[in-house]
Amino acid sequence: MSRRPVLAWLASGALLPSVSHAQASGPMQSWKLATSRRTGIHDVAPAPDGGVFFSAQASGHLGWFEPSTGRTELIPLGSGSSPHGVIQGPDHAAWLTDGGQNAIVRVGWPDRKVSVHRLPAGTPWANLNTCAFDGDGDLWFTGQAGYVGKLAVKTSQVSVKEAPRGRGPYGICTTPAGEVWWCSLAGSFIAHIDRKTGDSRIVEPPTRGQGARRVWSDSRGRIWVSEWNSGQVSVHDPAANSWRAWKVPGSNPMIYAVYVDERDRVWVSDFGGNAVWSFDAGGEKFERFPLPRDSGNVRQILGRKGEVWLPESGTEHITVIRTAAA
Repeated sequence: MSRRPVLAWLASGALLPSVSHAQASGPMQSWKLATSRRTGIHDVAPAPDGGVFFSAQASGHLGWFEPSTGRTELIPLGSGSSPHGVIQGPDHAAWLTDGGQNAIVRVGWPDRKVSVHRLPAGTPWANLNTCAFDGDGDLWFTGQAGYVGKLAVKTSQVSVKEAPRGRGPYGICTTPAGEVWWCSLAGSFIAHIDRKTGDSRIVEPPTRGQGARRVWSDSRGRIWVSEWNSGQVSVHDPAANSWRAWKVPGSNPMIYAVYVDERDRVWVSDFGGNAVWSFDAGGEKFERFPLPRDSGNVRQILGRKGEVWLPESGTEHITVIRTAAA
């Protein structure tokens, strides 16, 4: 490594990590989705029955994958559907942000009943992205066209507010205390939602123009951020009002997804390196898991104890990394 990149990293506030390399085989297992059409798999979420939900953005379905058999099922969401995000709710249903229908869609599980909750009449196309349940059981969501909203689950009422600084809301997460944070890709900031008013308080990362794409909370309520433009993973500690950042190894890291597992180990996907990285914040060490196919394009990461699930949007595969906690 030349001296110039090192100085650039230090100037940006990023810390220099150590790196180890995992074997492509072993903990990683992949399946080609067994479907007759391209799904455009985008996000994934563990299902309550041991399967895995995924958003089929290209075909307009909720997908369900069964690891034990490799079977895939597609549940149609409605005319014009194009879902982006999917999570499992407290009710064990699949909840999706459906940009095509400008709606939040719930698919009951295992009854597979589809309910469409449209944004209020007159709301422009929001380009819905991701969603998260808060500590009260309400669902908050982002729209990249410049919106942040809430679905009050008890009443099914959907409300929407224009986001500060307009276009860009993307990733969203909930802390163990039930607080909601989101990030703006176009605006390069993260924000905390006042759940009573729906207003958002901006928190500026130290790296300008970093392209905050996704956020995830660890067990301490610290907010981890995948920085698409800077190639960094960073963390904000709201209690200490502090930031730290680390440059992901490689010549051109493009960091899309971030997820924190049950051990507080951080996982990020790297489009530039066609890999997934595991990061031990305590030891400040990265471990690389190369994807076995070119252009895997992992756009989201989620998991359950001992399993980290990856949707390969570029190859129509679904992949799991089994960790030592399994």
